[in-house]
Amino acid sequence: MFDLPVLQARNPIIRWSYFVDEWDQIQAALQQHIELTVIAMAIGIVVSSALAGVALRYAWSLPPITAFSSFLYTIPSVALFGLLVPYTGLSRTTAVIPLASYTLLVLVTSIVDGFRAVPAEVRDAADGMGLTPRQRVLQVELPLALPYIVTGLRIATVSTVGLVTVAAIIGQGGLGRLILDGLRRAFWTPMTIGASLSIVLALLLDAATYGAGRVAMPWARRGRAS
Repeated sequence: MFDLPVLQARNPIIRWSYFVDEWDQIQAALQQHIELTVIAMAIGIVVSSALAGVALRYAWSLPPITAFSSFLYTIPSVALFGLLVPYTGLSRTTAVIPLASYTLLVLVTSIVDGFRAVPAEVRDAADGMGLTPRQRVLQVELPLALPYIVTGLRIATVSTVGLVTVAAIIGQGGLGRLILDGLRRAFWTPMTIGASLSIVLALLLDAATYGAGRVAMPWARRGRAS
């Protein structure tokens, strides 16, 4: 039997020659990870906005919408992938559907909470100024709801980056494919690279979402400065 130092020497945590030799594979995995995250988030935002709009217009619909979103959120990702494979195959669609579904609970809740946090007197003032319902929503309520929405987007984005790695079991996991490859071969280097890049990607996308939120809410910056 080999002792630990010998094993570590033969199978180091990071082997830089692998990083150079397999750069095309790493780059492709990173690109796929970003694409899956962006597609899932885009679909999640559209569907969540529609569901939140229904919930805000018809208060009775919020409990069933929340219950449905919670139900989807509780389904294990591996199980959901398995249920979809017979119908959609080992395709990107099979990966995107669960990923988008897991964003609904967070996004719907954040959108509804954001709009419900707008004071009633603000809505009344907007109506008194002669704004149409559409103008009131876009020019008054949406800006005031943005802090809640941006927080939900940040949580959903980071969660999606992590969940994308699980899609490696159907060949669509982006950086998760590197992690899975390392696990199968007990080869630490691809595991380290895949995990590290996933963490960095999550941090970068979180920072980008936060920065976009600050740009969209300049009044918040002025408020803190004063």
